[in-house]
Amino acid sequence: MSEMTDYLLLLAGMGLVTYLPRWLPLHYLSRSSFPEWFVRWLELIPAAILSAILLPALILDGEPRHLDLLRPEFFVALPTFAFAWWKRSLGGTVVVGMLLFWLAGKIEPQMFGWL
Repeated sequence: MSEMTDYLLLLAGMGLVTYLPRWLPLHYLSRSSFPEWFVRWLELIPAAILSAILLPALILDGEPRHLDLLRPEFFVALPTFAFAWWKRSLGGTVVVGMLLFWLAGKIEPQMFGWL
């Protein structure tokens, strides 16, 4: 096989592996109705996953990891979280978080030494 054929097979395989796990549950479960409590529980999964990813990055520092509640990122996240809770707007929360992060770097640049 040529290199181009290998590349196209790899691309098709990656597309299939990406598409099928999303399509199969959607296809088979779309005809079913679930109890309201289960639907509400499913709606909480993205927030739980995002929290599990972000919280350690906001409050843990160094190697070995130790708790640091004075991290600048944590102080930027607090008003961003308050805005998200108040407005319930994903786009607005992203914009507010980015603006606060930028503003914190401009006001106190040594806080964010890696910017």
